[in-house]
Amino acid sequence: MARVYAVCGMPGSGKGEFAAVLSNEGIPVVSMGDMVRAEVRSRNLPENPSIFGEIAAELRADFGEDVLAVRLGEKVDELLLAHPIVLIEGLRGTAERSVFSQRWGTVFRTVAIDTSEELRFERIQQRGRSEDGDRAAFEARNLREVGWGLDVLIDEADTVLSNDLDLHAFVAACEDWLYSVKTA
Repeated sequence: MARVYAVCGMPGSGKGEFAAVLSNEGIPVVSMGDMVRAEVRSRNLPENPSIFGEIAAELRADFGEDVLAVRLGEKVDELLLAHPIVLIEGLRGTAERSVFSQRWGTVFRTVAIDTSEELRFERIQQRGRSEDGDRAAFEARNLREVGWGLDVLIDEADTVLSNDLDLHAFVAACEDWLYSVKTA
């Protein structure tokens, strides 16, 4: 049976690391954040911390809170033709979850990555992505994503993985989770 998982978590929680573990096991990963980054590039906008949030908010305002999920659905369906599991990285809003739940029903599940705020900020400072910034930008991003319902997604996730761990331990936890999913 095909399954679709979506991983959510606050900025810097470890969604990308989770996705890398699954990708390394041959599971296709589609990133909602990559869709926003691509939109910024297609508009030839400067890549700075505030622009990504502005474009994500603009897309939601212009096309609906579920715009990214709607745009992603067909790509996931195509991947499901050749793969038993597909991961959506970067679920951020309850409207997106609704689209996915309606589209895939019981084969859709969510995984939340839970990490302390201080550790998330430290990791963001180390990774150096163009959408990351200083503490004020981090806090603004947290508030924006909570406004989309990210806190609800985390609270209501089918599975929650803690990532107040070192990278090796978190990778092992992700591998354990994936093993349990594949053997269920």
